[in-house]
Amino acid sequence: MRAEYYRADSENGDHIEDPSEDALFMLFDDLNGSDNTFVVIRPDRDDPAWSASVTFLGKGGYEVVRRDTTRREHEVVTGTSIDRIARDLTIWMAARDSPERAAPGER
Repeated sequence: MRAEYYRADSENGDHIEDPSEDALFMLFDDLNGSDNTFVVIRPDRDDPAWSASVTFLGKGGYEVVRRDTTRREHEVVTGTSIDRIARDLTIWMAARDSPERAAPGER
């Protein structure tokens, strides 16, 4: 079964369909410098138009990469607060186009 909107996959094999902000926080909190250095979040379909990744940089630092080909966005930022990273990504992902979501008035 595919995720309704998006999925998150970590380097160590953890996989969460349609993760909440709290689930993203937990995935980011599990990142380390040896065998689980990144999490990738993207729609659960072939050739997704957008994706995001969070990579552990060490000493409490994280690199966040957000791409959206339909909007020609590519942003790379660093941060130290996984709480803020999870919140910001959740807001960013909610604004992405998803063919699975009904347009307003079609529900």
